[in-house]
Amino acid sequence: MKSPDPAYPTQKWIAIIPARYASTRFPGKPLADIRGKSMIERVYLQARQALEHVWVATDDQRIEQAVSRFGGHCVMTSAEHTSGTDRVREALDHIEQESGKHFQVVINLQGDEPFIQPEQLRELMSCFSAPETQIATLIKAIDQNNDIFNENLPKVVTDQDSHALYFSRSPIPFIRNQDKNQWIQHYPFMKHVGLYAYRTDILRQITRLAPSSLELAESLEQNRWIQNGYRIKTAITLHENHPVDTPGDLEAILQHPNQNFNG
Repeated sequence: MKSPDPAYPTQKWIAIIPARYASTRFPGKPLADIRGKSMIERVYLQARQALEHVWVATDDQRIEQAVSRFGGHCVMTSAEHTSGTDRVREALDHIEQESGKHFQVVINLQGDEPFIQPEQLRELMSCFSAPETQIATLIKAIDQNNDIFNENLPKVVTDQDSHALYFSRSPIPFIRNQDKNQWIQHYPFMKHVGLYAYRTDILRQITRLAPSSLELAESLEQNRWIQNGYRIKTAITLHENHPVDTPGDLEAILQHPNQNFNG
């Protein structure tokens, strides 16, 4: 990677929010109204409570226009990306080139996380107090036994230094000689929270990797990075995430009595 030009300022953090208009289960999801603000504005405002530099990366002019209306920063990216990670990398390249700023760490914040807590972003950022951290993500304790067996809820196991060893849709680890209905009593199972941060040089490296066999088997992109020798630092969060995949998800969240909004 080319060394930053000393004439340009170096910034520590940037959050980039990949947002697509097309969605099979929820078309136009980033523009869905949530009590007077679009979903993408909600995500943006939550991120701005923790970071100065926040951008939306999209391939759709309707989203770009919506971001401009609420005064946010937006960058147009290719419609050909197959992952949010690839979109974030392209957006980062554009932003650094156009702004003359160089960033050390980029946070990939999903555009369907309007209820993300600023504290979760700070928890993620804390992983980079260790200079050797390459990639970081959040995990949360599973408190319902049935969730251990939910294939739509990726699980993760870590080493003694909180680096991820493996992500799986299957229950990991397997608890031998115990009733499956009681597994949660015998191991602190962890689920993955889909929020990432990468050192910018590492992001540029991992987006050049070909899909790996473990990634394709589990349909979990992060296994590509592990299989290629990269290390993912994890931090435990106590906050529950509420990603919005369908209109029904949004309706259920809005009806929850404990759901709070900032603005």
